[in-house]
Amino acid sequence: MQPLIDPLVLASIKDMPLVAKTVAEGLLHGLHDSVQRGTGLEFSQYRAYEPGDALGNIDWKLFARSDRYFVREAERESNINIWLVLDASASMLQRSSDTDSKSNKGWHKFDYAKHLLATIAYIAHKQSDAVGLLGLSSESLHFLPALTGKQHWQKLLLQLSQMSTGSVFPSPQILQRHLSRMQSNSLIFVLSDFYQKGHEISDFMQSVVSKRTEVIAVQLESDDELNFPYKGQIRFEDRESKQQILVSADDVKADYLLARQTWQKALIKTFNQLNVQHCIANIDQPLDSTLHRFLAARQKLR
Repeated sequence: MQPLIDPLVLASIKDMPLVAKTVAEGLLHGLHDSVQRGTGLEFSQYRAYEPGDALGNIDWKLFARSDRYFVREAERESNINIWLVLDASASMLQRSSDTDSKSNKGWHKFDYAKHLLATIAYIAHKQSDAVGLLGLSSESLHFLPALTGKQHWQKLLLQLSQMSTGSVFPSPQILQRHLSRMQSNSLIFVLSDFYQKGHEISDFMQSVVSKRTEVIAVQLESDDELNFPYKGQIRFEDRESKQQILVSADDVKADYLLARQTWQKALIKTFNQLNVQHCIANIDQPLDSTLHRFLAARQKLR
């Protein structure tokens, strides 16, 4: 599968609706021949057009490729709400690798996550799923109820585009009013790097897991975090606490990589215990490849 828009191109595009539609429609076009059934971000089956079918249900793009009329037939167990949860803490400002260090225009996790959520919202909108949004930081909460329709999708995009980061992830206690609305027949995406000082993000994940929800953790990471490519003396700053440390990159690289591996194993263990599906989104890789892996994994699970 050829990537649609790579991160460096995304970083130069300010039109979020354009990116969302381009990535989503290209992805859907590539998966048209697959027959998948289910609820929420699942692709329904196709059948031949029959007299009396609504013309609006005909897939005209598929007609252009096959010269035959097909109707997309949704097979859903029940209506479902799609909830998009975005970690808006300061650690999400970690940037992607940038070949031109002077420009400092690399894609960061927060922007990547916003465009990924916009694309998911577009797919859900095309499937007539209700979509809601929750953006989380200690400074502000951004909330939109789960609704359907093009106007609501556009409102969601506006909210996403205006969202900015705060300092840390809020405690679940201040989210109770919103959590109660998410705990019924919902598919919940949580986009975060899952860096936490205590257990605040893990506690949030636990609070939304129930018999009536399906929770998907989308972990944002970058090549720099994975490979630690730094050389010489380098100063690191904790984006949330602002604490700085000066180290020799060569001296600390092995310890850092081991510590990250240990942390990653513990994170995966937590997701497994909570029965949360885990998906990794590398911000140095094309946006559509993340979605393609996710949809393929869901199909395999079902």
